Amino acid sequence: MNLTEQDILQSLMKWRTRVSAAAWVVVHDGHAAEDIFQNVALKAMTREVSFENEATLMSWAFITARREGIDWLRRHQHETLCLDAELLELLEHEWQSEPAHPAGAKIEALQDCLAAAPESARSLLKLRYFDGYSCEEVAEQMGIGLNAIYKRVSRLHESLKECIEGKLSNADGKAGQVP
Repeated sequence: MNLTEQDILQSLMKWRTRVSAAAWVVVHDGHAAEDIFQNVALKAMTREVSFENEATLMSWAFITARREGIDWLRRHQHETLCLDAELLELLEHEWQSEPAHPAGAKIEALQDCLAAAPESARSLLKLRYFDGYSCEEVAEQMGIGLNAIYKRVSRLHESLKECIEGKLSNADGKAGQVP
C-alpha cells in the first residue's frame, strides 16, 4: 500500500532536521537549506509517483535535497564553495542509517545545553554558525585573537558534546526505570 499525502507529510516533518541538514551540508546556508526542504516537501506532495513506504520516501528526499542543493550552488556559484562529491556520498549514507536517539531528543538536549551555556559562548556560536561568519571574522568582531577563537570553538564543541551525551544517557537511564 502506498503512502497517503498525510503519511508523506508526517514522515517529512519527522525527518525535517535531517533532510534540511543534508541540504545545508551542500549549500552552507540555513535559509537556503530550509527553502530546499520546502521544495522537497512540495515535490513529494505533487509528484505523480507514489512511495511504497517511509524508507523509499526518505531515500528519495535525501537524494532530492542533495540535488536541489547542488542546483542552488550552481545558481549561486560565486557565493559558495561545494563539498567534494565523495564526501557528500558518505554523508548521505550516514544520514540514511537509523540514529541511536531520535533527532528530536538530540535537538532538545542541544537546546538545553545551549540555554545553560554562558552568554559569551552563545554569542560566539551565533556569529560562527547562525550568522555564517568565518573564525577570522568572528575574531575581528569580538576583538580576540584568531587562535583564541579556535580554542574557544573547540572547547565549546567538546562541552556541548559532553552535555548532550550526558542528557541523552540520563534520558536512557530514566527510560529503563520502573515508575
